[in-house]
Amino acid sequence: MQMERWVLLRKGANFEAIGERFHISPRLACLIRNREVTGDNEIDKFLNGTAEDLSDGRLMKDMEQGASILKKKIEEQKKIRIIGDYDIDGINAAYILLEGIERLGGVVDSDIPDRITDGYGLNIELVKRAYEDGIDTIVTCDNGIAAAEEVAYGKSLGMTIIVTDHHEAPYEEEEGERRFLLPPADAVIDPKQQGCGYPFSGLCGAAVAYQMVRVLCGIMGRDAKEFGYLLENAAIATVGDVMDLTDENRIIVKEGLKRIGSTQNYGLRALIECTKLEKDRIRAYHIGFVLGPCMNASGRLDTAKRALELLRAKSKKEADLLAGDLKALNDSRKEMTQEAVELAKEQVETSKIRSDKVLVIYLPECHESLAGIVAGRVRESFYKPVFVLTDAKEGVKGSGRSIEAYNMFEELSKCKGLLTKFGGHKMAAGLSLAKENIETFRRRLNDNCALTEEDLTEKVVIDMELPFACVTESFIRELSLLEPFGKGNAKPVFAARKAELLSGRILGKNRNVLKLQVRDASQTILEAMYFNHGEELLKALKERYSDHAVDGMLAGKQSGMTLSLTYYPELNEYMGRVTPQIVITHYQ
Repeated sequence: MQMERWVLLRKGANFEAIGERFHISPRLACLIRNREVTGDNEIDKFLNGTAEDLSDGRLMKDMEQGASILKKKIEEQKKIRIIGDYDIDGINAAYILLEGIERLGGVVDSDIPDRITDGYGLNIELVKRAYEDGIDTIVTCDNGIAAAEEVAYGKSLGMTIIVTDHHEAPYEEEEGERRFLLPPADAVIDPKQQGCGYPFSGLCGAAVAYQMVRVLCGIMGRDAKEFGYLLENAAIATVGDVMDLTDENRIIVKEGLKRIGSTQNYGLRALIECTKLEKDRIRAYHIGFVLGPCMNASGRLDTAKRALELLRAKSKKEADLLAGDLKALNDSRKEMTQEAVELAKEQVETSKIRSDKVLVIYLPECHESLAGIVAGRVRESFYKPVFVLTDAKEGVKGSGRSIEAYNMFEELSKCKGLLTKFGGHKMAAGLSLAKENIETFRRRLNDNCALTEEDLTEKVVIDMELPFACVTESFIRELSLLEPFGKGNAKPVFAARKAELLSGRILGKNRNVLKLQVRDASQTILEAMYFNHGEELLKALKERYSDHAVDGMLAGKQSGMTLSLTYYPELNEYMGRVTPQIVITHYQ
């Protein structure tokens, strides 16, 4: 088991007064304060924000310029091509721009790079293909900010190019000064670029595309409400691209989720049906772990054009076929991922890299599209930054997933002499390098690494100690006001010290779920579920107490065993009865 540091948040405010003002309980007011949401305006936006509260897209640098160019191209019936990317954000961004420009009367099509043959983002081949197809204007989405050379090539052919993106702009350092290398496009729209006046820089590519469509509507005299349905795609991309669910992203996802259940999109409806989701109960979790992976699987194992075709499907029959294909692709992706994760963990545990602070794992056979997922799983197990490298058409390709204290993009920038290509941000990155540089790359990353033991110990942040007596149906229902949950707005974490284990049962087809009865100091008894690692918990209890005590507890005998635990409360609905229960997240 990973070592963990448990930290209890203690942030002050007049929770009674906030509760009265916003008609919420003082406990909920405390949880909102823990999310650094302070001041009446911010709290009101957090609880009640709607699509009307999104900032005006014209505040983005170059947005009006880009929209004016597009208006002219639409009116002149010039051929426009949207070039997206092969992940969930790039696919949904392309869909939003296609829908918007088409419905505003434009002549528009799309192209999406192939992960294996084209690699990420705009490349010379895609530009050449557009030119040969008689395309007048290229609009990128979710890529392009780092494509200075490719954009210059397109401009040399006489094409108009508009970049919409949300990634960090590349830069060169000269005497400690950063010089940003922007592409020479006709308009560069990216809320992360220097000098952009948009108040929230954390949007995903699809949200930038959504704002583009809204601004375009405005200057073409159309009502942007006509395109409100595209918010559901911006929401899917925001969750799927793991953006922080704060500020405007929170509004986009909250509003998008309201629409998804009654979506008119054939493709989305088919995907919801074939993954057996209840359409009225779709949460951010279902996008992140069910719908999103199916969309991403097309770009990983086949072509992302399939996922875009699904969103653009014009009949139920066509949508059902495509959705079935994507689900099958995702099922095979899951199996391949599991095999690669086991190989990666074995390599860490049985080789010299075990003591490295930054893990560089070379899995030549791993499908290159799975490297990022595998890196993420390995990071969960070892709580270290992880790069997974695989053999590619030329040299080696890889993806990295980071921990909070390690800025992956900055650290890769220090090794750029070894890399043929790299990009990304603080928590995730992609790279290519020559095979003979792998070992040097591993050493360089570790020599440069300044992570301390504390940085490498996972921190479990606890919102509050909450006696089981407070876990009531009304409190659990009130917690839904904090949703949508995800990165940047995690589920609250509650804690109970030394809860007594009264009885337990092992469940699940893999026998890895534990159902317990637990009693806390207030003498309240609750059902508790512990998912996925039940056997590890039982093993830890046997080491701390004894086999006899654990066997007794499983037989319903009082064992005297106690656990300090963190948990999230939820409602168990069974045969018409609703009872509060807790889901254990960590234990000590």
